[in-house]
Amino acid sequence: MKIAIVHDWLFHMRGGEKVLDALYEIFPEADLYTLFYRRKKLSPRLAKAPIRASFLQFFPGITAYYRWLLPFLPFVVETLGLKGYDVVISSSHCVAKGCRPPAGALHICYCHTPARYVWGFQEDYFGHWPSWLRRLSQFFLESFKKWDLANNRRVDYFIANSRNTARRIAEFYGRETAVIYPPCDSLKLIADSAGDPEGGNYYLIVSALVPYKRVDLAVRAFNELGLSLRIVGDGPEAGKLRAAAGPSIEFLGPLSDAELRRQYSGCRALIFPGEEDFGIVPVEAQACGRPVIAYSRGGALETVSGGTGVFFSDPTPAALGAAVRRFETLPFHAPIIREHARQFDRAVFQRKIQEAVRSLCVDKAASMATK
Repeated sequence: MKIAIVHDWLFHMRGGEKVLDALYEIFPEADLYTLFYRRKKLSPRLAKAPIRASFLQFFPGITAYYRWLLPFLPFVVETLGLKGYDVVISSSHCVAKGCRPPAGALHICYCHTPARYVWGFQEDYFGHWPSWLRRLSQFFLESFKKWDLANNRRVDYFIANSRNTARRIAEFYGRETAVIYPPCDSLKLIADSAGDPEGGNYYLIVSALVPYKRVDLAVRAFNELGLSLRIVGDGPEAGKLRAAAGPSIEFLGPLSDAELRRQYSGCRALIFPGEEDFGIVPVEAQACGRPVIAYSRGGALETVSGGTGVFFSDPTPAALGAAVRRFETLPFHAPIIREHARQFDRAVFQRKIQEAVRSLCVDKAASMATK
C-alpha cells in the first residue's frame, strides 16, 4: 500500500509530534505532509524524513505568526497533493483531517482533539484579546466551525487519543471512534530515571507557556506556598509569568530529552494545572516514578490514578495550594507509579495502531467490493 501521513505543522516535539514520530517508525515508507516545518526542531527520525509542505513553508518566519492565519488554514490543507495513495493517516489537532484524500483511499484520522480554537476553549485562547478583536475573530471561527463540520466527513474512521477526546468527537461531529492512547517512551524513561526514590525538594511543570496551560495558576499558588517550583518550556506567556514569579520559582526554558528526564526523575511531583484532551507530560513523569498533582478535568482523569497522584477540582491557586499540602501528607511509591505508566508504552501504541490499520483496510476493501 502507498501511505501518506498528514500532520498539521511541525516545528517542535510535543505530544502530537511524538505520535507522528511513532507512526512514521511503523510506516517508514509513508510520505509525510504538513503545512510548514522547521527540521532542526524535530526528532532525529523526523528530521531525516522527506517532508512535503504547503506553500506556507516559503513564508519567512511563519512559526512566529501562524496563529493569525488560522482562518485560512482550511484552504491551505486542501492544497496538499495526495494523489495516488491507498491510505491517508491524518494526525490532527486542527485542520489535517480536512485534507483531500484521493477517491477510493482509506482515510484514518488519529484525532488529538477537535480544534480547541472553535470547540469550547475560545476563552482560553482569545479571552485576553481586546473586545473588538474577539468579536471579529468570532466571525472567522464560525466559518471555521462550518468547514470543520462539513469536512470531517472525509474521514472514514476516527481514532481518538483518549476517552475524553472520543466524547468530544461524538458530541461535535456525531461520529463514533476507537481509543488508542498516545505513546510514551516509558520503558526508556524507566531505564534512564535515577535519583531519590522519594523525589527531590522541588516541584516541576513541563509545558508550553501559553494561556490555556494555566501555568499562571501554578505561579500564583507557589508564590503563596513559598515552595520550590521549576518550570520547563517556553512560549508567548514567558515574560508575563517571569514577571509574576517569586524567588522560589525558577524558569529553565526548553531542555534536551536527557536533561528533561533528569528533571522528571528528581522532582517531588509534577504539577499539571491545565485541562488537556490527553496530556503526555503526566505520563512521562509517572514513567520516571514521580507522582502528579493535576486539575481533575480532561485526559488527566485517564492517566493519573489514586495511587499515582492527587487532583484538585477548582482551577484556582487556593485549590492547587491545598492539593500540594494534601500531597505532602500522603505516601507514594515509585515502582507502583512506573508500573502504571507501562500501559502507555510506545510499543503498545504501535501494536494497536498496526492492528487498527490492518483491520480497517480489510473493512474498506470489503465495503468497496459490495458496491
